[in-house]
Amino acid sequence: MRFRLLPLIVYVCGVVPLGAQEGKAPAAAEEAGEKAEKTEKAEGKEGEGDDPVVPDDLLEDEHMREEYGVNQFTTPSIRKIFGQLDKLGGLPYEKLRREIPKTISTDRTRVALALGLLIGDGFLSVQTEKVDDLESVGRAVLKHAKVLSAGARVTEHAKSLLENGALGDWKGLRDDLAATQKDVEAEMVLLRDVQLAHLIAMGGWLRGLQIASAAALEGGFSPERAAVMARTDLTDYFGAMLADLDPEFAKLGHVKKLRAGLGELRALVDMPDGKSFDEGQVKKLYEKATELVNLVAATK
Repeated sequence: MRFRLLPLIVYVCGVVPLGAQEGKAPAAAEEAGEKAEKTEKAEGKEGEGDDPVVPDDLLEDEHMREEYGVNQFTTPSIRKIFGQLDKLGGLPYEKLRREIPKTISTDRTRVALALGLLIGDGFLSVQTEKVDDLESVGRAVLKHAKVLSAGARVTEHAKSLLENGALGDWKGLRDDLAATQKDVEAEMVLLRDVQLAHLIAMGGWLRGLQIASAAALEGGFSPERAAVMARTDLTDYFGAMLADLDPEFAKLGHVKKLRAGLGELRALVDMPDGKSFDEGQVKKLYEKATELVNLVAATK
């Protein structure tokens, strides 16, 4: 099944195709042309088949997608994913926080996934109104964005995180984090690295799932609080994305493990109609989500 890449309607004037740049070898030009042709063919498949699309409730606001030039290219909004956690009530920040990594992988798929985790860390800080880790989160976000060639776009958001954190401007912080995701996505689209944009969203979703399952087990388990995690649409969405990764990405060991783990997650969240999670099931979900977050966070 081919994963749908929605067409980008941003046109960048004056950008010379990679293969046409002066000094490029004919082989490099031919390779760049093949890559562009492959992307155009993938984009041309919009509307065909039964490929999954982003759940409507996790689409970012239209005005934000237009502002950042990705209004026809969509991934699940990490902000909207973390908005689902409101249904869980207070979150135990000290239990849910994680150490911000000091090193960065040389593998771009790991960098993209780790960036999603970091944006998730930022939303946890905002959700719990804890600013202690925001400075380290902001710096790590910027470093990861630079590796993905999106540092120039993200620099202002990183500064704004610190300013809004000092002011206690929680709405501003949410906007900064959401804008960071969209800015990096826009850069990935322009660089024809759209699959990395999907991996960023996946990293954020995995962090959100880990936090949600841990929070559901805190302060007395209730099936109603656990129900927020029953999202087979998201496991299907990211499963289709992983199945459609370029062969050079798909053959990587951590990607193979991630795909297998996602299949296990799918089985855990697929509850029959009318049946609720029990505490043991949510504990298994938390353990699997934590395993995948650790896999994603590893730098090698």
